[in-house]
Amino acid sequence: MKRKPNSYNDDRFSDAFRDEDSSSFGGQSRRQPQSGKPSFLNSATLGILTAVFILGVGIGIAFSSTATISPENVASREFIDRSAPNPELCVQFGASAMVTDMRLYVTLNPFNVYISQPSMRPGCVLRTNNWAILEQRKLIDQNQVRECKNRMNTFGFTGPLEGQPQINCIYQNDGAKNLFLNQPGSIAPTVEGQNF
Repeated sequence: MKRKPNSYNDDRFSDAFRDEDSSSFGGQSRRQPQSGKPSFLNSATLGILTAVFILGVGIGIAFSSTATISPENVASREFIDRSAPNPELCVQFGASAMVTDMRLYVTLNPFNVYISQPSMRPGCVLRTNNWAILEQRKLIDQNQVRECKNRMNTFGFTGPLEGQPQINCIYQNDGAKNLFLNQPGSIAPTVEGQNF
């Protein structure tokens, strides 16, 4: 009696072949055994993290919009802009500023330096190409403009322009270095952005 040759459908060969090839057999993919551990970032975890993030952003926006800023705690540029004399004009044609008035007394015999108590008030610094605003209102004359322009300075003022403003020819002190800009991670503005 003749033995039949093993066919290709023999289970011994197909099981061995399936173990060697983990990708597919006979057009059907083989399933990998699951370890039983749940995935860390499943949909429920992602939903909770998203909700916490949105809640945190909402609380931050609510806190920043309701934070009270008083003159004792000047903490934002917007507060200084609103406090400047003629705020719309100042922001459009210059920059708001904090003006410090104080007097310096120097005695020579004995040599001593005395400083008066400084007073702080809001002010405005105009850009050099916007001096015409002060000229149109007849607050400065041609002689003052010429003298200030010869020294490459600009004008600053305190008090509303409709009242009795104090206008001064001021210059930018390039010798005074801004030490806040030398901190690690800070981005220094360009020279054009620093000059008026």
